[in-house]
Amino acid sequence: MSEAKPGISKAKPSPEYPPEDGHYLRGNDYSPVAVVVMHNAPREEGKETPPEIEKLVKVAIETGAALAGTLQTANIGLEKLITNVVANTNIRFLILCGKEVDGHKSGDALIALIKDASMRNESSSAPTLRLLIYLISR
Repeated sequence: MSEAKPGISKAKPSPEYPPEDGHYLRGNDYSPVAVVVMHNAPREEGKETPPEIEKLVKVAIETGAALAGTLQTANIGLEKLITNVVANTNIRFLILCGKEVDGHKSGDALIALIKDASMRNESSSAPTLRLLIYLISR
């Protein structure tokens, strides 16, 4: 006799979700996926995001991601990204794509942060949020 596996429970995010402003689009709140596109171009007042970056963000939302947006800086950008991702308990996967941001190295910083957090949590018995990063290179 085989046991039925319990389904993954989904929770409606709070009305304040996502709590941080930024350069992202909101999609399916119940999706387990968020997408981060590296923004390797100067973000100047009045200038639009490069079309190839904007297209990646839109495609992520159109194909079912909970959140998709750009990341440029390793300080405020990462802080806002993490705040918005952990505010939605349905998100369990983070897809990182695009060319690394010159000077900021925010993609490297994000990967190092998650690797360090994963190593620290291996020795803990406390329940923790685990994000998996999929690196897509061309």
